[in-house]
Amino acid sequence: MKIVFFAHPAYQEQDSMIRFTEMLCKGMTARGHEVELWQPKASFVEKFGKNGFVKKWLSYIDMFLLFPQQVKNKIRSCSEDTLFILTDHALGPWIPLVKNRLHMVHCHDFLAQRSAANEIDGVRISFTGKIYQQYIRFGYTRAKHFISVSSKTDEDLKRFMANKIFTSTVVYNGLNRVFTPQDPIIARKHMSRITGIPLSDGYLMHIGGNAWYKNRLGVIDIYNAWRKFSNLSYPLLMIGKSPDKALEEKHLSSPYRKDIIFLTDFNDNTVRTAYAGAQMLLFPSLAEGFGWPIVEAQASGCLVLTTEEAPMTEVAASSGIYIKKMPNEVDAISLWAIKAAKTVDDFMRISKSEREKLVSKGILNAHRFDSDRCLDQIEKAYLEVCCGQSLVNITSDALGMQLQN
Repeated sequence: MKIVFFAHPAYQEQDSMIRFTEMLCKGMTARGHEVELWQPKASFVEKFGKNGFVKKWLSYIDMFLLFPQQVKNKIRSCSEDTLFILTDHALGPWIPLVKNRLHMVHCHDFLAQRSAANEIDGVRISFTGKIYQQYIRFGYTRAKHFISVSSKTDEDLKRFMANKIFTSTVVYNGLNRVFTPQDPIIARKHMSRITGIPLSDGYLMHIGGNAWYKNRLGVIDIYNAWRKFSNLSYPLLMIGKSPDKALEEKHLSSPYRKDIIFLTDFNDNTVRTAYAGAQMLLFPSLAEGFGWPIVEAQASGCLVLTTEEAPMTEVAASSGIYIKKMPNEVDAISLWAIKAAKTVDDFMRISKSEREKLVSKGILNAHRFDSDRCLDQIEKAYLEVCCGQSLVNITSDALGMQLQN
């Protein structure tokens, strides 16, 4: 196959999308396919984007005015059997460029789309944000073939598409970084050196950004509730972006703030080590498209506590430790946190043999998300689009010949 991948511009620094795109490009190249990567260059952004607000709007000029014109010229030189892949449905505005060519769209999550449609309680986006999401939807609803990273994402896709889809398949993400169990004692010593805080006895952890659905506030609520009644006192390691104002206020108001450590300067090796040394990953997300940390933690031999909602339940399956989703009502959050904290405490006290069984179950579950298996399934979906269109062309040609005769 000849494959052209459309990707987010590099200057947006979307780490997970960068890794996903690299996995696709390298994986399809290794399987003998001709691969090209097309993405906008930072023309206006580089010249005039000095601050975040201006940079954001100038990026739209690069992405949706300049880039489409460049693509139109490049497409003319592409053979008819070229397959065009959008690595994210958020790149939907580019679909009209290839809607009459062989194409497929990868879908990760529809949280922004759902927010724009006022489907998520307590989450509101601006008027311009809604217009932008409508623009994205106008684009991807012109596509015919899709791959979703979870059944939940596939379900949302079909709802937004009003089931007007030619083909839709679910392929779970494959781990695009290596995560394996390590000696937890050594891992904790290493994390102690990195943070400058004694972590040799162990710690709980969370990893994620400040997006509402990551529920970092809820993580601290659980931790506060747990520390209040438990005689255990493990620190909480929060890995991700610097806390926003709301999270900083929550942190400062915690009686256990000295034991809540924010780690914002980290690399892949640090993340691997953190998982390996943690007793448990607290991952009470309100929503996800997939939930990478669940698999990463389990592959590293770490227990995972997460929300009993799809797609977290799809990913963790029977190897996860589940709590209810945090309620929207402020008055109900305290009781939710106490119940979640009791679950944390119960599993922190299980015997060594019980823990080993649960860890082994998690490692086995993580094997479902092998990157080679994922790429094989994606390649199959790509080939089906190409072969399916070939069959349509053959049938059309045959019918045309019959009519001529």
